[in-house]
Amino acid sequence: QVQLVESGGGLVQAGGSLRLSCAASGRTFSSEFMGWFRQAPGEEREFVAAINWPTYTYYVDSVKGRFTISGDNARNTVDLRMNSLKPEDTAVYFCAAATVRRPGAPFRQDAYDYWGQGTQVTVSS
Repeated sequence: QVQLVESGGGLVQAGGSLRLSCAASGRTFSSEFMGWFRQAPGEEREFVAAINWPTYTYYVDSVKGRFTISGDNARNTVDLRMNSLKPEDTAVYFCAAATVRRPGAPFRQDAYDYWGQGTQVTVSS
């Protein structure tokens, strides 16, 4: 069994920064790419960023220039550096990993095999 565990969430003022981390444990697996999604209260879960090993990155337009995704393919870890945070970034952030590339990847949730439990990010105005 594979577990993804996120860390680094918290409360920050608008304009501040946070760094989220995600690490895999349990059964060894090889990931094709890893990503971050978020879900705000009353909203659907949405794509935020992904990294297709080794260095291809994808971002939703609303975070381009503010968020940076990075990671380690060999260890199946992925980080999300978030700068210039806005109140609308408030959400639960989920880490995900995909073992193969499926249609719609890396933007679709069903392209991923494993998910973390999420970490709360709250940005106050």
